[in-house]
Amino acid sequence: MVWKSITRSSIGTTHKQQQKPCQDYGCCTICHSVILGAVADGAGSAKFSDIGAKLAVETALDELLQLGEYTLYLHCPPKPLPDEQARIIFANTLKEVVAALEKEAASSSYSIDDLACTLLVFIATPNWISAMQVGDGFIVIHPQEEEYQLLFSPDKGEFINETTFVTSANALNDMQVCVKSGKQSFICASTDGLERVAIQMNNWTPFSPFFKPLEEYLWETSNPEQNDEYIRNFLESDRLNAQTNDDKTLLLCLYD
Repeated sequence: MVWKSITRSSIGTTHKQQQKPCQDYGCCTICHSVILGAVADGAGSAKFSDIGAKLAVETALDELLQLGEYTLYLHCPPKPLPDEQARIIFANTLKEVVAALEKEAASSSYSIDDLACTLLVFIATPNWISAMQVGDGFIVIHPQEEEYQLLFSPDKGEFINETTFVTSANALNDMQVCVKSGKQSFICASTDGLERVAIQMNNWTPFSPFFKPLEEYLWETSNPEQNDEYIRNFLESDRLNAQTNDDKTLLLCLYD
């Protein structure tokens, strides 16, 4: 059995009209039986948040790859990481992300706030998943023989479109971390552009009809990265764009 995955982003209709770049970024990497994934959503008010989102994702994955070379890949434990160890790992990852953004800002002579973005990261094995979230967006899992589960309630501030960014002073304190044991057949990470169609806002539960076709697509597709027409058409469809004008990112994983 192996992990299959695909990550795709689509620019929102508002950004198209304003001739702005897509401010989302996502990526994942597979090594042996472990998959690492991250997605970030650049702040709409931040001038270079598209650069910040890409740098945050790449830095987070690089940091976890260096950490995992021994502890995760070569000796992948059947039992999940202890909660405290997971929090330490993700706290260190977040610190490295902030350091990379500070370095980028200094070298380009602009404020680190110009790179503001949210960040969601996960480490998954066939037997457990550990994840962190700073800001909004969502990670949904489908454990075997259970219902779809939302790992975190999205971080929403007091006002509309207010959330925590990795560049916020309180980012480390507001970082959410969780560890879930059990076999994970499907994982979906996304930025907040898809929240209103994927998550039932009245009780913060996944909307199964949104996720089921995506999971079935992975089951039926031998190489999702090459056969990506279904995902691209979905993200760029008029029907979806009628419900959200924001940038949209999907990171999908399946252990098959």
